[in-house]
Amino acid sequence: MVKAAGAVWTPRCTPMPCIAIGIALLMLGGCGFNRQLARQADALVVAQRSHALTCERSDHCAIASPLQQLAAAARAQSRADQPVQYVDLLEQGEDALLARVHLIRAARESIDIQTYIWAEDDAGWLILDELLAAARRGVHVRVLADQLFFISNVDWLAKLAVAHANFEVKLFNPTFHDARTPPLDFAASILCCFSRFNQRMHNKLMLIDGEIGIAGGRNYQNRYFDWDEEFDYRDREVLVVGSATGAEMQRSFERFWNYKRAVPLTRLNDVNRRIVASTGDGEPIAPPESVQMARIEALRERAIEPATIASLFVEGAFKVGSVDYFSDPPDKQDDPDQASPKELTERISRLLRSARTQVLLQTPYLVFSEQAEDILRGLHRRSPPVRVQVSTNSLAATDAFFVYARSYKHKKFYLRRLGLEIHEFKPFPGDAEAMIAHYEELSGGSSGGRYRRYGRAPLNEHGVRIGLHAKSMVIDGEIALIGSHNFDPRSDHYNTESGVIIRDRAVAGQLRAAILRDSAPQNSWVIARRERVAVISPLNNLIADISNALPIFDLWPFRYATSFEMKPGCQPLPPRDPGFYQCYEAVGDFPGVDLPLKTIYTRIITAFGLGLEGML
Repeated sequence: MVKAAGAVWTPRCTPMPCIAIGIALLMLGGCGFNRQLARQADALVVAQRSHALTCERSDHCAIASPLQQLAAAARAQSRADQPVQYVDLLEQGEDALLARVHLIRAARESIDIQTYIWAEDDAGWLILDELLAAARRGVHVRVLADQLFFISNVDWLAKLAVAHANFEVKLFNPTFHDARTPPLDFAASILCCFSRFNQRMHNKLMLIDGEIGIAGGRNYQNRYFDWDEEFDYRDREVLVVGSATGAEMQRSFERFWNYKRAVPLTRLNDVNRRIVASTGDGEPIAPPESVQMARIEALRERAIEPATIASLFVEGAFKVGSVDYFSDPPDKQDDPDQASPKELTERISRLLRSARTQVLLQTPYLVFSEQAEDILRGLHRRSPPVRVQVSTNSLAATDAFFVYARSYKHKKFYLRRLGLEIHEFKPFPGDAEAMIAHYEELSGGSSGGRYRRYGRAPLNEHGVRIGLHAKSMVIDGEIALIGSHNFDPRSDHYNTESGVIIRDRAVAGQLRAAILRDSAPQNSWVIARRERVAVISPLNNLIADISNALPIFDLWPFRYATSFEMKPGCQPLPPRDPGFYQCYEAVGDFPGVDLPLKTIYTRIITAFGLGLEGML
């Protein structure tokens, strides 16, 4: 498999797979680290990388920030045995982007970012441009991203490598010593070293000056910030202000940054080739051709308004004591199937077991590990049982129908054996206006065309589709968890994850209200047992159980459970309520899906594709 940077890849395989791999590698032209090319690139980077600063002040010309003032207040109020911190939930995508731009401009010493996805779109370019500006005024900027879904534009990466002495980028777990993974590399990775290739760094963190952090589910792509015109995510993060949690975040970031799988750009062959081939013209990274500059500039203007920042992120912040930042160690992936450290997973397991009355869970993918199923089964068997409510995606709202197919197969198990109350998010929820920002047309722009900025306007069935991406949990109305962990086998065993745990009733109450709103009838369908029909229902359930038990050929189309919509004039009821079927009507297994092929694919994967569960 691929070893640390500088090592040579040596496959271990039987003769026939080695022949196939050998052919693939010949086609690739070799995949070892090119030391000579790296030496050339290093020399050019040293010669071309700028050390010039645009600011000579000791604070590196950071803008005045109410959040920095809040951090100072937290320091003044803290004691060694009793830290004080402030937290704010970031529910709106554009607000989360605004907070990032503001914090980058307010940074005085350091900015550390850890992420899974970084796209070459408006949001991705905006943050890069702001980070480079911060580096040029004297702030030390470090970006650590998973290699598989980081920027694929090698021109951008080559420019980043030489941009400034204060700007550093590392990619985690690169394939064949390249930044990009084209289709042939992808296939070769599956053939030669799938276990390694299947393990990713899924952490999300932004840390400013070691004491203001953002953690949660968002990546750097338009759809995480309500800036996509077709599909946006309903996501969530937590803004934490305070040196105690900041220190935990800093320690975690340093562990990943210094780990052997974190590879600098100049140890990647495709980037080095571009550096060597470039003319060293020093041109900045150009914005995407489709960039909507009007909305970018409007957001930048708002990001430097102290009153706006105070109103959005300071005035409603909660003063708390216990805020724990937990992340898996970077070496979790070295042996994912053994009893290696899985700090965040174990922490979540202990929280679940501690529940007394209620667990409220939100996840985009309803796929549980065996350990999670055992815990949930135990909660359901208690007397009285712990109520477990789950908010997740419907097929119409999900971005991964193949994962939905797995949960679709096991709906009866989830309802009967685990006792879950499942609410599946609608692609066009009734409260969309309050959930995300939407478009208003504005004239302007150098091209004379029409640009869009964000304002409040309701969506309709032909508008922007919304899918859940938030990963959150509330235990007994007292403990809140927000992070990157999807509560699934991939997060348990393969990906490294991170999260924030807050023991505060006010914070837990706000998070609980947000998840319950997402689960409300106008925003979600309820999954429940089909209404019983004498003779027919027992026979159908028997056939469905036999079909469901088959590892393949699970083709019976009439499942135990289906989706329900609340009737007008009724009040929300749980499926166990005697009056449920009087107030709810069945709307089919896949409501809101207008693409027949999607439903066909889902059923095919249900019947034939569950051998791929480890990948999903």
